[in-house]
Amino acid sequence: MNQNQRFLSLDVFRGLTVAGMILVNTPGSWSHVYGPLLHAKWHGCTPTDLVFPFFLFAVGNAMSFAMKKFDQLSNAQVLGKILKRTALIFIIGLLLNLFPFVKYDGDGNMVMKSLDTLRIFGVLQRIALCYGIGALLIHYLKPKGAFIATCVLLLGYWAILYFLGGSDPYSLEGHIGLQVDRAILGEKHMYHGEGIAFDPEGLLSTIPAIGNVVFGFLVGRFVQQNRHSRNMLMKLVLAGTIMVAVALLWNTVFPINKKIWTSSYVLYTVGIATLLLSIFIWLIELKGLRAGTYFFEVFGKNPLFIYVMSGVIVKLYFLFRIGPENENLYGWLYGHVFQPAFGDYPGSLLFGLFHVLILWLLGWWMDRRKIYIRV
Repeated sequence: MNQNQRFLSLDVFRGLTVAGMILVNTPGSWSHVYGPLLHAKWHGCTPTDLVFPFFLFAVGNAMSFAMKKFDQLSNAQVLGKILKRTALIFIIGLLLNLFPFVKYDGDGNMVMKSLDTLRIFGVLQRIALCYGIGALLIHYLKPKGAFIATCVLLLGYWAILYFLGGSDPYSLEGHIGLQVDRAILGEKHMYHGEGIAFDPEGLLSTIPAIGNVVFGFLVGRFVQQNRHSRNMLMKLVLAGTIMVAVALLWNTVFPINKKIWTSSYVLYTVGIATLLLSIFIWLIELKGLRAGTYFFEVFGKNPLFIYVMSGVIVKLYFLFRIGPENENLYGWLYGHVFQPAFGDYPGSLLFGLFHVLILWLLGWWMDRRKIYIRV
């Protein structure tokens, strides 16, 4: 099996995830979003809640191929590469939070953004930390040790929340991670989308999220070692099913929850990701059905860059004002183009799909010119 075939399922899985991230992040109006494209209000899991952990799973899966090169390097060189990549992704996330570096004040004047209120964490920052810590665990403890360490982290996170979280440890106010982030980051540097200063990509909840990367690595390694045989596929389906079953059982005492990234949520999302990847392997590698895969493959070849560009485009929309009411370009496009033509909910969905297509065209242009930006 050649290199391209071996990577195709992963590229399609990763590309589907990136397309999903763009779609759920850019509805025409947050007041008109179909239920499956919204996050669960608190406990529970919607299709949208699968997107981010799937991306972390794909990061781990890709690591199972990339980390083979580490065997030829010294420990110091490996440490340097891991820390450099971690820092670079984290800094890009910080810059994306700060972009476009200016904003409108209450009087409509454009002023520089202040570092005093810069949100420190975010999606890219979590990807960076989970990659970095996951890679260190895998390299220095080896796969078996990394698996054991991840299990300890998941159980330890449960214990921390249960014993230190007060009378309602899995609630917004009772989550100990809230106090940790407030003490270390400060409220001004946290996300405020929940009505209070609360960061869904905060410090403490990053601990279990490492599991999505490590398990993704282990699945990718297992696939490589066993090739794309039917026996391998059956074992993969069994593993995914067991993880989902264990997660649902654990959910009875430790609720599945994305916003505090519970350990049951890790197992649940890893299980579903494993099952979905199994389907892709069966269809693409074993059945040879490759029609339509190129659309997602494009996203999978430049995933981080395309995700960053999706954020850049949205932020620029809010920077530019248009029309007699001085409306931002994002709201103007939905209110004057998509909503009048298609209605509230369909228009909002098509607005998101339009941006998926725009970013696909960017990825297609890069692929045609063999431009692949690796961070």
